Amino acid sequence: MQATLRTQSCLFLLFFLSLSIQADSRAQASAYESSNQNTPLPTVVVTATRDARLLQNAPYSTSVISAEMLQLEASARSIPEALKYEPGMMIQKTAHGQGSPYIRGFTSQRTLFMIDGVRLNNSVFRDGPNQYWNTVDALGLSRLDVARGPFSVLYGSDAIGGTVNAITRGSQDLRPSSTWDRRLYYRVSSAEHSHIARGESIGKLTDNLTLSLGYSFKEFGDVEGGSSIGEQDKTGYGEQDWDAKLEYAIDEDTVLVVSHQNVDIDDAWRTHKTLYGIDWEGLSVGSDYRRVLEQDRELTYLQYHHYNGTGFAEEIHAGVSHHLQSEERDRLRSKDRHDIQGFDVHTVGAFLSLTSPSPLGKLIYGIEMAHDEVDSFKRTLNPEGSIASRAIQGPVADDATYDTLGIYLQDEIVLSDKLSLIMGGRYEYVQTDADRVEDPLTGDVISISADWDDVVGSARLLYYLDDQGEWNLFAGVSQGFRAPNLSDLTRFDSARTDEIETPAPDLNPEHFVSYETGLKVATLNASAQLAYFYTRIDGMIVRSPTDRVIDDEFEITKSNSGDGYVHGVELDGCFQLWRGLSVFGVFTWMEGKVDTYPTSDAVLTSEYIDRLMPPTGRLGLRWKPSKTYWIEAMSTVAAKADKLSTRDRADTSRIPPGGTPGYTTYDIRGGWNITDSLSVSLAVENITDEDYRTHGSGVNEPGRNVILTTQFTF
Repeated sequence: MQATLRTQSCLFLLFFLSLSIQADSRAQASAYESSNQNTPLPTVVVTATRDARLLQNAPYSTSVISAEMLQLEASARSIPEALKYEPGMMIQKTAHGQGSPYIRGFTSQRTLFMIDGVRLNNSVFRDGPNQYWNTVDALGLSRLDVARGPFSVLYGSDAIGGTVNAITRGSQDLRPSSTWDRRLYYRVSSAEHSHIARGESIGKLTDNLTLSLGYSFKEFGDVEGGSSIGEQDKTGYGEQDWDAKLEYAIDEDTVLVVSHQNVDIDDAWRTHKTLYGIDWEGLSVGSDYRRVLEQDRELTYLQYHHYNGTGFAEEIHAGVSHHLQSEERDRLRSKDRHDIQGFDVHTVGAFLSLTSPSPLGKLIYGIEMAHDEVDSFKRTLNPEGSIASRAIQGPVADDATYDTLGIYLQDEIVLSDKLSLIMGGRYEYVQTDADRVEDPLTGDVISISADWDDVVGSARLLYYLDDQGEWNLFAGVSQGFRAPNLSDLTRFDSARTDEIETPAPDLNPEHFVSYETGLKVATLNASAQLAYFYTRIDGMIVRSPTDRVIDDEFEITKSNSGDGYVHGVELDGCFQLWRGLSVFGVFTWMEGKVDTYPTSDAVLTSEYIDRLMPPTGRLGLRWKPSKTYWIEAMSTVAAKADKLSTRDRADTSRIPPGGTPGYTTYDIRGGWNITDSLSVSLAVENITDEDYRTHGSGVNEPGRNVILTTQFTF
């Protein structure tokens, strides 16, 4: 149940009264973008190569989103929306409480999200867009590291389209002159009818011990669409998050970290399949009376970090974690057809990573393992609410386990003063056992047991075009590997419009090879990245119809028939014109096709990949004459998304006939650092009140939207 604002105000008061303690900290081994100057300091990225290096020296397409950008300048309400300005990314939202970035054409199971290096992904992540990235609190982050392209060598299965690592707030966010910071944050939005607030304390308990505590409250009302849509019913939801972190500096170069975070999302409707869907541009309206999701996530970890070692290992990183992700869906199909289903996934993980010198260069190597335990359920209810029956499984197999083990090695070799080579390889082993799976043909209980292994590699070159390292060329080839997960093998659940997905126990791993080349520029007045990529797809798991009907929905099955490709161009840059005046822009062009069976006939057809991102560009002008204030104007243009697969065309409740219309929006925003402690920002988004949605989404974006954000640190 959503708490009232009055109740939340009382909670905030009690929260800060209880934080009359002080605390310390030592910054962990990750630098972050310093944006308190007119000319930003060089940005450091860690995730792309597992070591800290300047952004322009990472031979990948990478970017870093700072806390200031997340919470003040972009005023992002969620993690997915914080990524919408990045090249190569399209943020599909099945519902307002859900968001799934498509990175270089891939989403969900084929993109990897991590929190302080701990995987958010688990074995039940389903194919296509899902809501799980929305279960990470953007207000609790210090920054986001974004790396595009396959990273299976360093991070294992799922890291195909890209990898995002969320670095949580802690000692690195304590102001240099302070021993104890408390922060109050508030964001209000008109078209979202939303209120977001956070209270936070970071400080020194002793010279060596730092404590960080935070609580976030979020209340979203129904989204007001553009000029002709108006309010979109049942799109609001509630969320409450809290986090705690304890950092103990054993010595100057060693830190021990214990952290816990909890996210609770309530009453997040998926309206496009219900009577509350909209018929914008010819969309079909669903028939369900109710389809509501609740999400809970808890993460606890213990990590050890050692730097500047003099022995065999210059750096040692190790950790253990427990991740619990729970989901419950309440679906009322008609007055006498009511079911509740869901699952709990317990993930126990461990990792060890080391950095050592070698005669050939710098070695980074390690081992990672994870163990999932899945309990899944589905209950059919009588009209009065009592349980009529229990199914063999929920959306995925019940009484199931999924284990992964990865061993990796990366070596950086300096070939000359201007040329370096990074090579790496990984061995991955995956095993699964699912004891309770429903056979879609007989309705009997079956079990599935399988295992796979693979070896993948990568090679990246970085060439310095000038002696200062301001103009750099990069190129490389990277292999990707993704084993079938429990969702691929055992899902028995509704998919797109009028579809139901059934178990497919005989699947094999997917393989990818990506080629990339690009240019990076980082001068006093300009920063830019230009990249071209081509990803070859081999044996991707794709869905196809069977002509069977189950519970009034068309059955689809899965097979490794998806051979194909996706390629594209990405451009991201900023150029300072004169005394704080700069122009910035992002552009993405992408195209891809994959083999599939569009009908139940055994005819393999090459079609566009699902939800292909249309050509999209953003152009803006920013004026920041001093550290005190700034203002910017920006326009976003997206072409019509009319390159559709057969399944896109059939997804009539999310994609209009002929494709998703193109759109142009205009935004203006500005900020004022009133004092060193108090900052405010004001934005007017979608000034022309355009009716539009991101391709494949189940809800339209807000119309004209005024966002006020304030932050007070004391």
